[in-house]
Amino acid sequence: MITDNYKEVEANVIEACKKAGRDPKEVLLIAVSKTKPLSDIEELIKIGVKDFGENKPQELKAKFEDVSTPVNFHQIGHLQTNKIKYIIDKAVLIHSVDSFHLAEAIEKEAAKRDMIANVLIEVNIANEESKFGVKKEETEKLIREISVLPHVKIKGLMTIAPFVENPEDNRLYFREMKHLLLDIKSKNIDNVDMETLSMGMTNDYKIAIEEGSTMVRVGTAIFGERNYAI
Repeated sequence: MITDNYKEVEANVIEACKKAGRDPKEVLLIAVSKTKPLSDIEELIKIGVKDFGENKPQELKAKFEDVSTPVNFHQIGHLQTNKIKYIIDKAVLIHSVDSFHLAEAIEKEAAKRDMIANVLIEVNIANEESKFGVKKEETEKLIREISVLPHVKIKGLMTIAPFVENPEDNRLYFREMKHLLLDIKSKNIDNVDMETLSMGMTNDYKIAIEEGSTMVRVGTAIFGERNYAI
């Protein structure tokens, strides 16, 4: 069932790319496996899936250590500074950097291991009080501050759009994110790549792709609903 679900989402990604005149190779589908057992990940590994998203650092660390074949784990949830040590050398990309304080802590952990930590800057594009992320108008300033850190490499932007009944309602926010990415890219800031735009989830990933997303984070449509009571 999980395999069938993944293939259906994958087909939808390809269809959305075609609709937007984009090459499907431009979009990475991240299977968000948070709270799901390792066996679910193993099922998808069998069909060649390599990218998985986790919210909690301890869960990412445990799955990284126990998975049968090396895969790419993405830290997509909010990251506390005291949890960086769990994932700094295990997450291929940290999607949720939203302050210099956090970036500085990542820098320290990366420096200890003589490695470069790849990160995205999380933008609260809809200014929702319940969400993490830097405000749109403060994004460039934060990027310039973080760009001087030698062991942190900014690869682009990430956002979590509002949960809406009609995915079309988020098109405006996705479009705004794409414009922000292009604007910052045009500044040619040292040590900053603006190639990655991580946006779009189960409810709205097709719209996000039409508006320029290069990474979509899909969980429920692949793995089914989550039981947070476990």
